[in-house]
Amino acid sequence: MTQEKKSEEIVEKEVQNQENEARESEVPEETSVENEVNEWESKYNQLNDSHLRLMAEFDNYRKRTLREKSELIKSAGESVLVNLLPLADDFERGLQASKGSTDVDAVRQGMELIYSKLVAFLTQNGVKAIETENSVFDTEFHEAITTIPAPSEELKGKVVDCVQKGYVLNDKVIRFAKVVVGE
Repeated sequence: MTQEKKSEEIVEKEVQNQENEARESEVPEETSVENEVNEWESKYNQLNDSHLRLMAEFDNYRKRTLREKSELIKSAGESVLVNLLPLADDFERGLQASKGSTDVDAVRQGMELIYSKLVAFLTQNGVKAIETENSVFDTEFHEAITTIPAPSEELKGKVVDCVQKGYVLNDKVIRFAKVVVGE
């Protein structure tokens, strides 16, 4: 029995050694899992922080561009209007000069001068008159207000008369030409 006791003791010692080894090996696994969890948490926090900062930066950018756009829209017409003021001044001077003038030709020349300044200003700003004289009727540029019998065979389907000029701004129609079309 002593041998049996000894063998039981040996078996017990081996079981205890195995349990101790298992406990020792469990501790590093737990700490490594905790370390990994801490590492992932710190990465998550970093990414979350950078995401929040990026979102805030984008929101600020969006607000700034909207503010700049609204300011640009408000002041976009300012330069055009400032450049029209000298034409208004010329018209005022022309009206003042025409009150006491008996020379119709001088008044006409003054008006033609002001008109040429206005046309030059419009051309500088990309506004062009739509050509209508003897052109084929085109609904992209013309608005027919009436039709008349064509005076000649070649004027059928063409513009016979222009009642009101049309204009394009940078290839976009801003006012259609009102025309009379020959049938």
